[in-house]
Amino acid sequence: MTQTEVRICVVGDELSVGVGDARALGWTGRVMARTRFGRPAMAFTLAVPGETSSALGARWQAETEPRFGPEDTCENRLVVALGRHDVDSSLSVARSRLNLANILDVAETSRIPAFVVGPPPGRPEDGGRIAELSAAFSDVANRRRVPYVDTYTPLAQHEQWLADLATNGSTYPGQAGYGLMAWLVLHTGWHAWLGLPADE
Repeated sequence: MTQTEVRICVVGDELSVGVGDARALGWTGRVMARTRFGRPAMAFTLAVPGETSSALGARWQAETEPRFGPEDTCENRLVVALGRHDVDSSLSVARSRLNLANILDVAETSRIPAFVVGPPPGRPEDGGRIAELSAAFSDVANRRRVPYVDTYTPLAQHEQWLADLATNGSTYPGQAGYGLMAWLVLHTGWHAWLGLPADE
């Protein structure tokens, strides 16, 4: 009997590939390094810099389809890594909500379990808008019983996160910041979503 293979596609903007991380791992690399699969696993991070949730919604299926395998031999999983570009693009919160809802509804119809990681803090002046966006995304995911990781609330006033952004002189974190994001993902239902024992 062929062993079922796990295939995880992470779709998101440049934060999902760890821009600004000297170790080039980002949060996705750190999360995968801490995940012990009992069977073969593949992870693909499909990132587009500067991407809004509208653009993400338009491309995710075409990019994940060739990487996912047949249902009888593969357990296909989708991680939606939402960035902050909806704020930069002045997209309405209603539009952002609809974009995520459409992604999750199509994934459910395709029998692909989804996991959503929300946008982390960026520029201080964008704080209120990112918080509102994160709350909206959380609501959309919760209504569909899809795990949602709020990275904004725990990190908005976090000293290490803020120090990382200041050191990088940008809205990108460094090693410490991506480590914090990875910790939040690992401790917000990641292992349960994959049907694995919790990380110690």
